[in-house]
Amino acid sequence: MKNSGYQNLDLQPIAGQWRKGRSPRSLEVLDPYSGDTLLNLPMASHADLDEAYQAARDAQPAWASLGPTARGDIMRRVVALFDSRKEEIIDWLIRESGSTRLKAEIEWGSARGITQEAASLPGRMHGRILPSDIPGKESRVYRKPLGVVGVISPWNFPLHLSARSVAPALALGNTVVIKPASDTPVTGGLLLARLFEEAGLPAGALSVVVGAGSEIGDAFVEHPIPSFISFTGSTEVGRNIGRIAASGSHLKHVAMELGGNSPFVVLADADIETAVSAAVTGKFLHQGQICMAINRIIVEAPLVQEFTRRFVERVGALPYGDPARPETAIGPVINRRQLDGLKEKIAKAREEGATVLLEGEPQGNVMPPHVFGDVTADMEIAKEEIFGPLVGIQSARDAAHALELANNSDYGLSSAVFTSDIARGMQFAQGLRAGMTHINDMPVNDEANAPFGGEKNSGLGRFNGDWAIEEFTTDHWITVQTTPRGYPF
Repeated sequence: MKNSGYQNLDLQPIAGQWRKGRSPRSLEVLDPYSGDTLLNLPMASHADLDEAYQAARDAQPAWASLGPTARGDIMRRVVALFDSRKEEIIDWLIRESGSTRLKAEIEWGSARGITQEAASLPGRMHGRILPSDIPGKESRVYRKPLGVVGVISPWNFPLHLSARSVAPALALGNTVVIKPASDTPVTGGLLLARLFEEAGLPAGALSVVVGAGSEIGDAFVEHPIPSFISFTGSTEVGRNIGRIAASGSHLKHVAMELGGNSPFVVLADADIETAVSAAVTGKFLHQGQICMAINRIIVEAPLVQEFTRRFVERVGALPYGDPARPETAIGPVINRRQLDGLKEKIAKAREEGATVLLEGEPQGNVMPPHVFGDVTADMEIAKEEIFGPLVGIQSARDAAHALELANNSDYGLSSAVFTSDIARGMQFAQGLRAGMTHINDMPVNDEANAPFGGEKNSGLGRFNGDWAIEEFTTDHWITVQTTPRGYPF
């Protein structure tokens, strides 16, 4: 780990002060590839969480009262810091999250992009004047920040999936408390806090609490101060967050991006080489540890044999190992627990009758890519989110069967279809039950001005652009009766 750049990342920015967490527990942050200890972090306690939320509540009115240009300027300065500290940020992503250099550069660009988009949001936060049937009444709708926003972010794209909520929420006049994943506290929260602090964000407007779920997990959601909880993670945890947010003394807004089981459909008229190229990246970028990653490859019968041959050939040539090497395509999975889960999925696929087309023995936390053929919709590898470098190929009788297979899931995040007929592709896309569909491209897509979110068990709400304005603000209807009104009694 490089020693240049931000120092004292074993401290947490809590209530406007960088200090050690008060929990008796300490978090050892490991490099998933080498196993080296990156830092030991005293964890936050329930009292730390309470102080963070109180400081955010106290700081919010003054922060929201700043003009849109002033808040936008903070975002623009953060973007400049993303540029000047690019190598430091990328180095942390590689060492803490196991990102390959390619993935780290993509994530840096995505986090920078959402912050740049956020700089424009304060000026796009519009109210309305509505007509009224009541004589002498002026009907106004004011758009206001929600207040304090709690952000719970995951370990797979920690920098971007924190920034995706933090930057818009702050830009729109909210204050924020982040609870990053325990595997990635630096890239999921502490680095962002340093960037915003250096850019001039007022003290207390952004806190990071790195704490054990058993100690502050439920309390983070049920605390009475935050009005909104933004969560990215598993469907199981998301269900619990929704339950807590709805059952406390104060109902909360929630936005949740949850699990995925992205179908990648190749119709019989598709350009096979283009489809194979998209499938390789869409499956194996960041070792498949992406919510949008291809989980199921569904190929119409006339192409399945040739597609499979070319796909296995391409995947078998992917270099894997040290994520810091520029040529590495597949690095380590995040931890040993994740690796063990993938081993179980491989064993289950074999047990259920899938044909092993490509395999390899793990090296540390690096799992070589695995490809299975003769996969059917009832197999676990087709039904469950994989979150690793494993994939199965299913054969569809025709386009109608391909659509049926694609929709045969409790999830509905991202999806893709390949065809040489764009009109046919559009018709197919309209039939998919998903929040996002990409024609002749992989399902791994995220642009700062486009709506990001899912259907079914893949989540609630949308992130990015105008949709972020809707999520992180609320409407306040105020009327003015300018002339005396006649009442019936």
